[in-house]
Amino acid sequence: MKKEQVVHCQFSVWYPIFKKHTIKSLILPLPQNVIDYLLDDGTLVVSGSDHNAHDRTYIHNIDSDAEEDVQWSDDETTTTVTAPEFPDFTSKVLEAINALGGRVFPKLNWSAPRDANWIALNSSLQCHSLSDIFLLFKSSDFITHDLTQPFLQCSDQDSPDPVINYELVLRKWSELIPGGEFRCFVKENKLIAISQRDYTQFYQHILKQEEQTCQAIQEFFSQHIQYNFLDEDFVFDVYRDSQGRVWLIDLNPFGEVTDSLLFTWEELTSGGEISQQQECPAFRYTTSEVTVQPSPCLSYRIPRDFVDLSTGEDAYKLIDFLKLKKSEQEESDEEESSPQ
Repeated sequence: MKKEQVVHCQFSVWYPIFKKHTIKSLILPLPQNVIDYLLDDGTLVVSGSDHNAHDRTYIHNIDSDAEEDVQWSDDETTTTVTAPEFPDFTSKVLEAINALGGRVFPKLNWSAPRDANWIALNSSLQCHSLSDIFLLFKSSDFITHDLTQPFLQCSDQDSPDPVINYELVLRKWSELIPGGEFRCFVKENKLIAISQRDYTQFYQHILKQEEQTCQAIQEFFSQHIQYNFLDEDFVFDVYRDSQGRVWLIDLNPFGEVTDSLLFTWEELTSGGEISQQQECPAFRYTTSEVTVQPSPCLSYRIPRDFVDLSTGEDAYKLIDFLKLKKSEQEESDEEESSPQ
């Protein structure tokens, strides 16, 4: 995977080419002061309110020994952190959101904050204001990767990094059923593999419509995608709706920076059985509820130790956890039995 391939997979590069076959979207340049705000770990408040409401502030009493209530004043021992404001950018974002029906799906040049939906009130990436977007972006490792290390896994590390103009992408909100999403792998302009996108779940309709789904995606690729993109090797995501129509959702580099889902990158790049199939691409999907797995985004949602405990991946952590609970219970029993 070359840096040039990563550049070509930016939304603003491929969207004009395939605009007729994807969801309506608007692209706004991301000002440098907004980028700085998104990368500032010390800024806990969320800006971008769609109204001139009261600034969201946090008051921190510096004197840690004081046990009095926090005083809402300009006292020297009190620090007030105020959300930064971006009035011009906020106005443009709100105008774009309204133009797209009032509900949008946000992303940057490459990534969406899929790892941060847990922090939203409705656990959704649906946004109605800039503050909704900022909350997701500042909580997302995927967004931080876009802003700081977009060429991390490229093979041509010795070459200078291309200049990136960062953009906020707002896509018209659409209710997509996860079972209708598929990831497609293209090598030398040939569709070699298709994977169920939400591979952690079993969807019976995929099992029943395997042949129709595969055929619909192949036809969509040959009619609208093949030979029209800037690279010969790439990955694209599609959605097949209830009417059988296929829509382009996203394009990604052909390399390990992109999740290979039910395939391995060794399979996809080795030139073996998958690459040599002539008639149709390899199609993989979850075939039964027995193979259902937890979502990989769970590791972004809660501490990894808790994920290990819940899945039983680390028996020693479970033993330590049980010992801790037993110790706490014994201490509690001793306190209750001690004379008052």
